[in-house]
Amino acid sequence: MFLDEVEFKVKGGDGGNGVVSFRREKYIDMGGPDGGDGGDGGNVILKVDEGLNTLSDFRYQKYREAGRGTHGSGSNKHGRNGEDLILMVPPGTVVYKADSGELMADLTDDGQEFIAAHGGKGGKGNARFKKPTRKAPRFAEQGETGEIVNLRLELKLLADVGLLGFPNVGKSTLISSVSEAKPKIASYHFTTLKPNLGVVSIGEYHSFVMADIPGLIEGAHQGIGLGDEFLRHIERTRLLIHVIDVSGIEGREPVEDFHLINNELAKYNERLASRPQLVALNKIDIPQAEENIVRVTEELKKEGYEVYPISAVTHQGVNNLIYRVGEILAELPEEELPEIEDGMVMITPDFVEEEGLEIKRLNGDLYQIKGELVDEYVQKTDFNNEDSVKRLLRVLHHHGLGKLMKNAGVQEGDTVQIGPMEFDYIE
Repeated sequence: MFLDEVEFKVKGGDGGNGVVSFRREKYIDMGGPDGGDGGDGGNVILKVDEGLNTLSDFRYQKYREAGRGTHGSGSNKHGRNGEDLILMVPPGTVVYKADSGELMADLTDDGQEFIAAHGGKGGKGNARFKKPTRKAPRFAEQGETGEIVNLRLELKLLADVGLLGFPNVGKSTLISSVSEAKPKIASYHFTTLKPNLGVVSIGEYHSFVMADIPGLIEGAHQGIGLGDEFLRHIERTRLLIHVIDVSGIEGREPVEDFHLINNELAKYNERLASRPQLVALNKIDIPQAEENIVRVTEELKKEGYEVYPISAVTHQGVNNLIYRVGEILAELPEEELPEIEDGMVMITPDFVEEEGLEIKRLNGDLYQIKGELVDEYVQKTDFNNEDSVKRLLRVLHHHGLGKLMKNAGVQEGDTVQIGPMEFDYIE
């Protein structure tokens, strides 16, 4: 099944907790701290597999989570890191944050990787907090929670040439006649409900990829007939072949159809509409086509287009069209994909950044301490361990908590909320 857009949630693995432990050995009365660190949580990684061409694997499972790190233990034993969760995606996958629409990554090359959700860091064991003034620290850090991200993946086919035109003009027949692609073909509109890719060979050493895009109709740029979904797939093509049914057997005017489709392209994406176009006048084997071929050819040549009368069924004129495509592609530059942060795939910022503190008065004498620094250290604090809580307060005080509360007018006896706990403020 072909699927070109999905949304699902991913979560990096939680970090393991550090441990409070002390050496207990024979003949050693006062062993020092030996609590080990917790392991880091695993990352959720998207990796390109050129053998895939659909996002259907993500259709039903809407939540994916990487492995969590294990807790540290005594004897300075470090917890095991959680396993990364690697999700394979096809080339041409564009990654967005579903909530904000922010572009995160553009994955095009086989083997390319992107960390979609970072695992939480493991907490430090009490051995890490030993110093000359603190011989026996009785606290450790808890592991950080893994990053949670709602993802939207879009698949944009990577092809050199895109076929466009109204439904039932013969695009599927054309691609099947020049490549090994086997699209479903029938004489009714929207037979093609998914794009097809075919590799077209020119001689022994040259080839290009052609995309058969489902037929467009007027209003496609607004989503009519699924048009906006189909237009997405020709954004990366370097050359367009505009297929027209020159026979007019369905009562349509070939030149009018040509301009309607190009109008849809311009409304959807001006850059796409400016791509080079060759015109293929298809179905010249049908007797009714004879009276239109000369007229349509002359009209479109006046507008500056190269026109190739063909029959995709009998293959008449097809070779001339294909060899001309090869000549043009040899002169056109490769499509430049938009750079993401100086060419890096990843634009997600570091998972935790120190942004200072802020204080908010909730009501009366109740205040709340917030900020990314608070979020980070609250995650690491075991609120059932008095020494761990004291360490949290020392860290916040070091970053200016006392001055902040004084400036906010907090009075002795007021209640201050930090994370899940409330404290009576004492100067």
